[in-house]
Amino acid sequence: MALRVLVIGGGLMGAAAAWRLSVRGHRVTVLERFGPGHDRGSSYGTSRIFRLAYAEPSYTELALRALPLWRRLEEESGQPVLTLTGAVDHGLPEAVERLADVLAGAGRPARRLSPGEVAERWPGLRADTTALFHPDAGRVHADGAVSALLKAAGQRGAEVRHGVRVTEIRRAGGGVTAVTDADEGLTADAVVVAVGGWAPGFLPAVVSGLPPMRVTQEQPVHFPVPDALDWPSFIHHPGAGWSVPGGLYGLGSVDGVKIGLHGVGPVVDPDHRDRTPDPAAVERLRTYAEEWLPGVAGTEPTPLTCLYTTTPDEDFVIDRQGPVTVLAGFSGHGFKFGPAIGELAADLVEGRPGTARFALGRTAPVR
Repeated sequence: MALRVLVIGGGLMGAAAAWRLSVRGHRVTVLERFGPGHDRGSSYGTSRIFRLAYAEPSYTELALRALPLWRRLEEESGQPVLTLTGAVDHGLPEAVERLADVLAGAGRPARRLSPGEVAERWPGLRADTTALFHPDAGRVHADGAVSALLKAAGQRGAEVRHGVRVTEIRRAGGGVTAVTDADEGLTADAVVVAVGGWAPGFLPAVVSGLPPMRVTQEQPVHFPVPDALDWPSFIHHPGAGWSVPGGLYGLGSVDGVKIGLHGVGPVVDPDHRDRTPDPAAVERLRTYAEEWLPGVAGTEPTPLTCLYTTTPDEDFVIDRQGPVTVLAGFSGHGFKFGPAIGELAADLVEGRPGTARFALGRTAPVR
């Protein structure tokens, strides 16, 4: 039976849910507070890492589910979204070996490399202690992915409305009413709430059991080198020759080689944040590049800011209470899974059970 579904939030996760719900024949309306292609949340920019390598096998399984959906999205939208360049994980041997074990268990290729082998293949990248190359990785074009998802959803009949802020969600008679800032009341059988950094302020009035979430302003940089698109994505795991909590990620993009520290930015209010990069944070990344990225030598980094919305265990929130499905807390690593999370959202809307790891009301990490 086709359902009338509202999707609150038109970033990556809301757009993915809208696409997959539309594919299943549901009548979908997306309500997005800001304009098309805005830079206020967590989904904008030119690049995000795609990778299968995770220490937790369930995330590898989710990425494997996302990979063919990204390709299907490209076919439906006519827009290229995902480029596989391979990835290099390096640093703490135990962390790298765990990734190798999980990839082997999933039947996916990976090859251990010495730092010398890394330098020979990618002269711009210096590896720490031990390294693993896995080819099923690369980059997703962030802005392009959101645009493609909304386009594909629209081609399936979804209505996408920008400039509409939802101020309240009311449950009534088994369905929902979304109240907008124009005092418009929109009714539906179900709602998917995917509001990114606004989730901690918006969701407690809508569902119970939401884990605490930190909204932080992260500050990566781009180094403008001409061969950026030839670089693999890479993760430097701390604990060997270099150590910073959370580690460092990097990848090539049309804006240059992008690097950033994982989840170390200051807590912010998404409506009132200072989007000015912190010079000290930029200097930390510059210093890192001087030691570990010889390929960007002589270039000046261009800083940018983005939002992380992080749960204590860095696991996501993907669950349903009554007619309300919640997509939240993607902790700086959720983008790669976008279309697979859209599938999970569609399952929940249709009444299928969710995953314990991502449940509302969980009290401890599910391991």
